[in-house]
Amino acid sequence: MGRPEILRLVQSPYLRGFVLKRKPFKPRVLVCPKTLQRPSTSPSGFCLAAIGYTLNSILQVQIIKDGARQTPTVVHKGYAISRIRQFYMRKVKYTQQNFYDKLSTIIDEFPRLDDIHPFYGDLLHVLYNKDHYKLALGQINTARNLISKVAKDYVKLLKYGDSLYRCKSLKVAALGRMCTVIKRIGPSLAYLEQIRQHMARLPSIDPNTRTILICGYPNVGKSSFINKITRADVDVQPYAFTTKSLFVGHTDYKYLRYQVIDTPGILDRPFEDRNIIEMCSITALAHLRAAVLFFLDISGSCGYSIAQQAALFHSIKSLFMNKPLMIVCNKTDLQPLEGISEEDKKLVAEMKDEAMKTVIGQGGEATDEAGVLLTMSTLTEDGVISVKNAACERLLNQRVELKMKSKKLNDCLNRFHVAMPKPRDQKERPACIPEAVLEARAKQAEADAEKQKRKLERDLENENGGAGVYSASLRKHYLLANEEWKEDIMPEILDGHNVYDFVDPDILQRLEELEREEGLRQDEEGDDDFEMDGAELSPEEQAALAEIRKKKSLLIQQHRMKKSTAESRPSVPRKFDKDKEFTSKRMGRQLSALGLDPTLAINRARSKSRGRKRERSVERGDDNGNDAMDVDEITPSKKQRRSRSLSMARSRSMSRPRSEFVPGEGFKDKPQKEQAIKLFKKSANKRNKDARGSHQDGIFPPCRMTPEIWVAIRNA
Repeated sequence: MGRPEILRLVQSPYLRGFVLKRKPFKPRVLVCPKTLQRPSTSPSGFCLAAIGYTLNSILQVQIIKDGARQTPTVVHKGYAISRIRQFYMRKVKYTQQNFYDKLSTIIDEFPRLDDIHPFYGDLLHVLYNKDHYKLALGQINTARNLISKVAKDYVKLLKYGDSLYRCKSLKVAALGRMCTVIKRIGPSLAYLEQIRQHMARLPSIDPNTRTILICGYPNVGKSSFINKITRADVDVQPYAFTTKSLFVGHTDYKYLRYQVIDTPGILDRPFEDRNIIEMCSITALAHLRAAVLFFLDISGSCGYSIAQQAALFHSIKSLFMNKPLMIVCNKTDLQPLEGISEEDKKLVAEMKDEAMKTVIGQGGEATDEAGVLLTMSTLTEDGVISVKNAACERLLNQRVELKMKSKKLNDCLNRFHVAMPKPRDQKERPACIPEAVLEARAKQAEADAEKQKRKLERDLENENGGAGVYSASLRKHYLLANEEWKEDIMPEILDGHNVYDFVDPDILQRLEELEREEGLRQDEEGDDDFEMDGAELSPEEQAALAEIRKKKSLLIQQHRMKKSTAESRPSVPRKFDKDKEFTSKRMGRQLSALGLDPTLAINRARSKSRGRKRERSVERGDDNGNDAMDVDEITPSKKQRRSRSLSMARSRSMSRPRSEFVPGEGFKDKPQKEQAIKLFKKSANKRNKDARGSHQDGIFPPCRMTPEIWVAIRNA
């Protein structure tokens, strides 16, 4: 039992009266029971912000209200007397059981000082006084027994209750006596609650793991050292007794975890005169199997001379037995070890001799003199790592040596036996290694040597000016037939094609094959051009055939151009006839050459053409005052629909504005027409506003008054 036993009290699900608040961890002072109510923070980062077990929480919240909620609440005097008795007996028993469970939880969850590790037992005794602690728990146990006895007596009386009033009075008396018992142990509950909160703030120390213990006079540099080698954040101030409790940090050495404990300063005075802060250090030195670092301030800036520190060392040297002990001379930046007086050197030598006696070695003699007296400076960090490594190494060797001497390990070692052959003659018989293995080793060694000699891009970058100056070449590792091709510039796009789509190792060979095949095909086509029905043509016939084929190809091209121009319409817009090839004169010449009359075609083309300016409309009349003009029998709607179907590309002429004044519309002048349009729009606003209204909007459109409606109105 140890730290988990203590934490079981804090983490118990039965402790429902306190609130957990998350706060950042900041180590605080561990104080005596008289000042336990000052706020502090636990190493786990949780602050117990409210009292878990107080008089009000047990009486009002935890027991009385729970009993009222968890038992029946309705009873009438008309019920059978047995039912009434059972009703009130159940309430008394339930309340007694709640008190019993709650008090039993307090007694069971608090650690028993005789069952846990001696380090924690003595530490709790120093902090809380073991006698007061046991007395408070004894009062809780007595109260639990008294409550059980009260419940037993009143249940016996309830069995003889003859009315509802008498049973209820017995129930009230039973609960009142139980509450009186709890009120009498109120101070004990408050004391135990303070202890529980203080236990939650104790550091998590494992007494059985590898531990380095730092001790010495106040203000000699103990907290500065633990801050340097661990991530602990211990407060460091230039005055004595800054550290008032045990602080724990963790460090690593040879892939092993070590816990480092910073103890409060100790003064050289009798054991009875030491306070609680000093007794915490004495308890850790007495019960923890750890490597002890006794810090010695050789500069005297701590306020104590070397002689006083040596006297403290000799007064507590009995606590160093069977533990690796090292004398650490700190603050060498102010005063080196060689610069102290001869008397102080003699005192330091005596301390070194005493430290050598505590080293466990062969026959109890000292085995290592270099690792007993060390020097360092936490300000300049000179020698800090050396002190840590020496302490970890000494502690590790001692733990291994103790395990080797233990009986349990001897039982295991007796099962192992390493046979070493004895030489029978002077002839050497080395190990036989096959030749293949030797060759493989040689090749591996050569490969390792080449690998070490190979320069990386980072090495080249450092040699050629560093980052921003050196530009690495991404082409120097290309595998090409010619090394000169590596730096050739290769475009990504060539003639509108992606170059990478045509990259092929055999592209030149394939190109030659394609050229050869194309040449053969052209030769065959050339022979076919001048053959017709298997007979060769004369030069005149060949020239005529070539002229015919050329004319045919030109006609095909012109036809395709016409088809793609203006969608093969007979009227071609000017933007598609920039060279003025599609004209009526040219069409007439071509038709005449073919022996056709071009008159009808030219007239039709002229009728389909459209001028730049639109003609006068029928309504507006012409300049001569004529109100109409001769038109075909085709109606305007059909004519407009047909013209749109012929050419959607033709734009519609601009309409006349609505406000434009035209004689014959019934208005005197233009202002009168504008006023009429304005009044028309204004009158339409109300209709437009209610255009989408319905009965749900409160809008009822007018309806026709039928005879049936008149009859209904009259009868109403």
